[in-house]
Amino acid sequence: MSGRWSLFDGRGERKYLNASERDAFFDAVCSCMEASPKAFCLTLFYTGCRISEALELTAERIDFAEGSIVFRTLKRRDAGKFRVVPIPPSLVALLKEVAQGTSPHTRKLWATSRVSGYRLIKRYMALAGLDGIKACPKGLRHGFAVACVSHGVPITTLQRWMGHARLETTAIYLDMMGEEDRQQAAKIWKEE
Repeated sequence: MSGRWSLFDGRGERKYLNASERDAFFDAVCSCMEASPKAFCLTLFYTGCRISEALELTAERIDFAEGSIVFRTLKRRDAGKFRVVPIPPSLVALLKEVAQGTSPHTRKLWATSRVSGYRLIKRYMALAGLDGIKACPKGLRHGFAVACVSHGVPITTLQRWMGHARLETTAIYLDMMGEEDRQQAAKIWKEE
């Protein structure tokens, strides 16, 4: 595994949202009444996609019947790489609503810039009381992967969902303290 990939910055601060922070972000987003920003934020939350991958989504890339999104994997060097990520029925319904309001000329679900998308995520992070290096779209991506590992999603499935070319890249998500670590350590603790 490459030394440059880590879930912590140089000061030891987490780059990912933990379970309670993900819950706080989710609650902040769900308080939003507008379908479009809510759908954008929840797409990143539920899929771990990159912000640029979400911004290029069109209605044609959402399989409403199967409940999945087909992302073009943008970070890989070979063009034309796609991946399918399942989504919950609530997001399917929300994306259907957003898709009905898209312009037939652009067909993109969100006619916004990367900077505006980033600011939207930051706004809901702030509403959730989150700050620091983890309170950004990349923190959502990492948090999604950590949540998947914590819930037993096989690493090869996660690799596919994240769009990683190499399993070593996905393996960084195995290097975090989870509930299993806490249970193992608790066996040796002495309580006063």
